[in-house]
Amino acid sequence: MVPLDPVPQPLDTLPLRGSPTAPALAGKDGTLSYAELEAAVGRLAHWLHVRGLAPGSRVASWLPKSRAACLMPLAAVRAGLVHVPINPVLKRAQVAHILADSGAALLLTQPTRAGLLEAGDVPEGCEVALEEEALAHAAGALPPSRGDTDALAAILYTSGSTGRPKGVMLSHANLWLGAISVAHYLRLVPADRVLGVLPLSFDYGQNQLFSTWAAGGCVVPLDYLTARDVVKAVEREGITSLAGVPPLWTQLLEANWPAETAAQLRRLTNSGGALTTSMVRALRQRFPQADLYPMYGLTEAFRSTFLDPALVDGAPDAIGRAIPFAEVLVVRPDGSRAQPGEPGELVHAGPLVAQGYWQDAERTAQRFRPAPAFAEHGGTAVWSGDTVVEGQDGLLRFVGRDDEMIKSAGNRISPTEVEEAVLAGGEAAEAAAFGVPDPRLGQAVLVVARANGPVEAAEAALRERLRRELPAFQQPAYYRWRDALPRNANGKLDRSGLRAAVLAEFQETPQ
Repeated sequence: MVPLDPVPQPLDTLPLRGSPTAPALAGKDGTLSYAELEAAVGRLAHWLHVRGLAPGSRVASWLPKSRAACLMPLAAVRAGLVHVPINPVLKRAQVAHILADSGAALLLTQPTRAGLLEAGDVPEGCEVALEEEALAHAAGALPPSRGDTDALAAILYTSGSTGRPKGVMLSHANLWLGAISVAHYLRLVPADRVLGVLPLSFDYGQNQLFSTWAAGGCVVPLDYLTARDVVKAVEREGITSLAGVPPLWTQLLEANWPAETAAQLRRLTNSGGALTTSMVRALRQRFPQADLYPMYGLTEAFRSTFLDPALVDGAPDAIGRAIPFAEVLVVRPDGSRAQPGEPGELVHAGPLVAQGYWQDAERTAQRFRPAPAFAEHGGTAVWSGDTVVEGQDGLLRFVGRDDEMIKSAGNRISPTEVEEAVLAGGEAAEAAAFGVPDPRLGQAVLVVARANGPVEAAEAALRERLRRELPAFQQPAYYRWRDALPRNANGKLDRSGLRAAVLAEFQETPQ
């Protein structure tokens, strides 16, 4: 088991933790040992270094789970730069926003993706470089860094309940201690082979690289299309550990699993949404040899809680207790401690708390505030906006989300971002987006709108346009058309009243 050393190290020294000849990274591009991983990070870091970028410059990657995508988080920081991973399913307008907002000085991508970008999408002074050239022309190598572990290492873009995606600033210490914490409580060992199916732009998808390397194990990244692809990869690669989100577990439970393949798995981890009790029971039955780890987290503090596998059968509705290095508090509106059985806001304190939102002091001040007076860790805490309750058994349970975030298939979707996309083409005069219950996705996107012209033509044109402009996980599943949208006394859209009416209508009417 990885010991809980609270002293962080520079993130790019992770490859030094594994046995030099042991496999560190495997998949379609072949296998790299830990010694080869260290050398590859050094070469790519040198390639970045000779671009002549100023220290602290942001370098973005818009890639599938390729070798370069796995190396960039370490190579960028070794070169004294800040990595900005971009979800490969995002469309050009969203990529352009992240490049502009982060002030990226370089974008590493592939020819097909570069060809999708239009004039104005890439900020002035931002170099577009191709993955193949970067790997082929990397000569020389930078040694492991000895930088300040409080220095900025990465900016992960995550949607908020309002506005476009915002960049969460993470230091070397945040990422290093997150890796050590997860490797410890998951009991990862060098013999583990971890299948990476989650996007590397997600905090937990990226952490699968870091926590596995912290334990000296092997990561096998996978871009999959169907659940069958995952089953085949588990069988082919000798996978022992698999992470997913609830919609993926639904698909995997419907897939055909040879008994010997299911028996390979020793560990299942869940994030990006709560597992239902029935899903917990189904996973335990399908994978009886695997420990199941339900988890709760938020990008602003990476991970907050996990449920010990020994407690899952008796408390399948719980999100557990604080992970190592985290202090998790249940707080009343007045800032005092909520008592067991009393709902309150989940507040996360300690060294995993991020440094705030990139160039957004206003939203940083709203979410990152002084820790409650009764907290053991002083300084800044993340106020999650989520309501939880501590049971008499000492376990936390999720009650609800205070903001309007839509959480679908493990993705956080900003209603405002969907609404802006709906209105951009002129098919609708007004629009509001909400999340509605969906058995496979957790939530699906529903749009209430007022059409410009005939409704049928507006909806057909809107669906066709959004298929081109929004990634699949942001596509509205349902439309409800109104002659007028309700307003409150101040003349603003009555979102709360409209949401309540939509949910009531949605539950009453078969879909």
